[in-house]
Amino acid sequence: MKWGVITTAALLAVGVSSASAATLDTIKQRGTLVCGVSTGFAGFSMPDSQGNFKGLDVDYCRALAAGIFNDPNKVRYVALTAQNRFTALQSGEIDVLYRNSTETFLRGATLGLRQGPINFYDGQGFVVKKDAGVKELKDLKGATVCVAQGTTHEVTLGDYGRANGIDWKPLVFDRVDTMYQTFFGGRCDAMTQDASALAGAVATAAPNPADYVVLPITISKEPLGPFTRNGDEVWTDIVAWLHYGLVEAEELGVTQANVDEKAKSDAPAVQRLLGISGDFGSRLGLDNKWMQQAIKAGGNYGEIFERNVGKTSPLHLERGLNGLWTKGGLMYALQFK
Repeated sequence: MKWGVITTAALLAVGVSSASAATLDTIKQRGTLVCGVSTGFAGFSMPDSQGNFKGLDVDYCRALAAGIFNDPNKVRYVALTAQNRFTALQSGEIDVLYRNSTETFLRGATLGLRQGPINFYDGQGFVVKKDAGVKELKDLKGATVCVAQGTTHEVTLGDYGRANGIDWKPLVFDRVDTMYQTFFGGRCDAMTQDASALAGAVATAAPNPADYVVLPITISKEPLGPFTRNGDEVWTDIVAWLHYGLVEAEELGVTQANVDEKAKSDAPAVQRLLGISGDFGSRLGLDNKWMQQAIKAGGNYGEIFERNVGKTSPLHLERGLNGLWTKGGLMYALQFK
């Protein structure tokens, strides 16, 4: 009887191991990472005039592809709406979802998906015309507010309005681009979304950005991060450790420009991160230098942030909560040990 129990347990262990490696094996056999991104969020994932996606989420996709294939261009992007993003991952249409998606209890417990490390701390904000005279949210009583369907923003807008006696009138859209057109066309008094997305909308979609202001008020916590499927433990670990590696690289001063030189360093933490010692990559089914390849593709977390949404980008965002923990932020990497 004991032997039968042991044999069954062993078989189950093999089954779990096989299931956990399935996504990575599929990607390698296919020769391309399939990455779910937004249909168009400035700073996060937005196609340019040639149809090439750019943004913070896109750079994570590129870094992941570089870690797997040593080629950041081996990515196929699937543009998804708020309504179909999770079903696309559940069905296997995409390998990973990088689509500025808020991590919540219900999304983690009911969708059959795993939530990865937070790669951007955000909050739900509001944008209005400067000449509207809106200084605080109570000034929006009776206002029509544009909001996207199938998002946490839609729920939070209703919750906040009821709790604070603000009878705003939500105008709900299934597509973000249509919402932008409607708001900047003057049909809504305000628009609500992640504060970072609002900054991007004003910078890229407003007819005259100077006419609008993102109010310095947020009504929620919106921690954004990647999603993977349940049962793919190895793949989920890869997605998680990619983020930790990019943050660790910033902490250690490893950049896109100096990564090759840093690989010659005697510092133990740098050697482990870049695959010179420790065999960390092989434990995930990757080359030991996978993080070296990922950093070379687009830099460390700080470089990715600044290029896409930072002070020198069109969004002009401060690091704030997205700064390193050593500088007052919340970005903190687990150790490669």
